[in-house]
Amino acid sequence: MGVQTAINPTTDFTAIKAKQNAAWGSGDYSKVGVTLQITGEELAEAMDIMPSAKVLDVAAGNGNATLAFARRFCDVTSTDYVEALLHASSQRAKAEGLFVNYKVADAEKLPFAEQSFDAVVSTFGVMFTPNQKQSAAELQRVVKSGGKIGMANWTPESFIGQLFKTIGKHVPPPAGVNSPAVWGNRDWVQDTFGDNCDVVSFRHKNFMFRYRSAEHFLEYFRTFYGPMQKAFQALDGAGQAALRDDIMALIAKFDISTNASLCISSEYAEIIVERL
Repeated sequence: MGVQTAINPTTDFTAIKAKQNAAWGSGDYSKVGVTLQITGEELAEAMDIMPSAKVLDVAAGNGNATLAFARRFCDVTSTDYVEALLHASSQRAKAEGLFVNYKVADAEKLPFAEQSFDAVVSTFGVMFTPNQKQSAAELQRVVKSGGKIGMANWTPESFIGQLFKTIGKHVPPPAGVNSPAVWGNRDWVQDTFGDNCDVVSFRHKNFMFRYRSAEHFLEYFRTFYGPMQKAFQALDGAGQAALRDDIMALIAKFDISTNASLCISSEYAEIIVERL
């Protein structure tokens, strides 16, 4: 049985996206995103795309997948709705002498013609769109028949999936918006992409969060990860303390470090689907 997600016809996705844009534009997500670089490299290897292939990175952030595919000589177009993140990615590409096309774009309304790309990718990006069915349809629309869509998405059971849930207890998400972690559920992916695509690979993998301590992780994310920063700002002093306590308890549950540092293995789904 597939995962059921409800869409409220009165949900104002435009207003929600405006708030999300402000959240992702606050802090400095590039400082968090760069730590996830290995996931982009592993996705690029798993997809086995030909050099010179036209690749679109959707909700690309500061460019982990973008750079991975550019290093493999693909013709990469990198998109995000936060221009500052694309600028951070362009600085990384420039430092490595890589050529990438950059374009500010909404994942729910991509400014490209049908079947424009040989491959479309997203690492921990498109999963955060509020209108999930619409963004999934856009990924399928712009990829060529026989082309691949590759994603890395946190699973509901993962540390990050549970972190979303913990934050949501204190600062509820807008009505009509489902958890981004459904993108890491195989049934949901099959239900969402199965009519037009074959799910050729769905692998559970793990990313290791390594920080100096639990306190270091929390302060780092609270400072640089916009959604967490905004969550704390939305609460009064008592609410902030309660959220902090719950996050620290979650960390303690997942932390596998044998010393004073933090080491958390967070599950994610590496997904490859082929457009029919």
